[in-house]
Amino acid sequence: MDAQKAVDTPPTTVLMLPWIGYGHLSAYLELAKALSRRNFHVYFCSTPVNLDSIKPNLIPPPPSIQFVDLHLPSSPELPPHLHTTNGLPSHLKPTLHQAFSAAAQHFEAILQTLSPHLLIYDSLQPWAPRIASSLNIPAINFNTTAVSIIAHALHSVHYPDSKFPFSDFVLHDYWKAKYTTADGATSEKTRRGVEAFLYCLNASCDVVLVNSFRELEGEYMDYLSVLLKKKVVSVGPLVYEPSEGEEDEEYWRIKKWLDEKEALSTVLVSFGSEYFPPKEEMEEIAHGLEESEANFIWVVRFPKGEESSSRGIEEALPKGFVERAGERAMVVKKWAPQGKILKHGSIGGFVSHCGWNSVLESIRFGVPVIGAPMHLDQPYNAGLLEEAGIGVEAKRDADGKIQRDQVASLIKQVVVEKTREDIWKKVREMREVLRRRDDDDMMIDEMVAVISVVLKI
Repeated sequence: MDAQKAVDTPPTTVLMLPWIGYGHLSAYLELAKALSRRNFHVYFCSTPVNLDSIKPNLIPPPPSIQFVDLHLPSSPELPPHLHTTNGLPSHLKPTLHQAFSAAAQHFEAILQTLSPHLLIYDSLQPWAPRIASSLNIPAINFNTTAVSIIAHALHSVHYPDSKFPFSDFVLHDYWKAKYTTADGATSEKTRRGVEAFLYCLNASCDVVLVNSFRELEGEYMDYLSVLLKKKVVSVGPLVYEPSEGEEDEEYWRIKKWLDEKEALSTVLVSFGSEYFPPKEEMEEIAHGLEESEANFIWVVRFPKGEESSSRGIEEALPKGFVERAGERAMVVKKWAPQGKILKHGSIGGFVSHCGWNSVLESIRFGVPVIGAPMHLDQPYNAGLLEEAGIGVEAKRDADGKIQRDQVASLIKQVVVEKTREDIWKKVREMREVLRRRDDDDMMIDEMVAVISVVLKI
């Protein structure tokens, strides 16, 4: 669309409703930014606590993006400051899911009031496209997980007796056993989740948007398109990229420490905002870091209401660990700006839970991943990284325990000794691919064209 036509044409209005996990919010906000530059007015809908958390990523806020509060039912067990997955204690996650679903009536009122041209919704709220359909508002699913796991899940539904056609897509033995029953079938819990997921995909109008890119998951996108009988459009990787000079007080402290380290000599260790490793896993990871002899910055988080003092952090780690690590270690409590850290030149590896947003950030900033997946889609993401040659996974033992020697060995290979030249080569190639793609907006152009077809504009 040329500049004059954009000025003369009223903006297309879009209401976005992501799931209330931070990785989902972040991807949706980056998509909102892209659309806002293409004559779209975006209403971004989430809980007040979530909107407050992402507003710093939108400074100054453009007039074409408008935040809309979604109020969940409040209760003594789940007050408004817990209406987010960020730091939520695990026992409250089912309660949050129920509260989010119970907000459907409020969301319907929002949709009626705003009457947007289009709803873009996530994959954990099947009620959203139903409401949109009842109001004759087109709805498109924007999926923020890896395409490979979606294709794998849908294949198991459509062809339960047939092997997935991509032989390289494998799980390590522990995860394979955990995600299947004794007779090899998918567990009932997984099957129910897939069915809800499938509904959200099928309800999407002619197209599904995915936060990925063809150089990583092209064959899976093509297969998913066949399974869904819909066009699959890649719009990723959509990750928040800090601008130069955008630094807060906490990052200044971290940056000063990182600046003193040699290039590619330091490991970032972080397991996201929703998973909190038990003490036994923390200790194994700590011993692995210690034995690796690498510099490391470790972001240690606790659930809300259980935030720990510095003494508590030391209690969660092996006795004397912090003192022995000395100058080669920094332990950060609660939160750290992950993207800014990964972008720093001293970072040479990322010990990660392999949440999809973290995976995309590591690829964007050219940092190899040492995967320590914990649950959900993370083992599949770790497998994809290994398949693509841009990461390695620390294997668990038969009981599912993280092994310190695995952690130490992989960090040594990737970061300390740099013997995994194959991984570094692929990481640099992938980063360069993304840099070249940043120079044009072909993906966004395709997305806008597809939306125009759906809306008949």
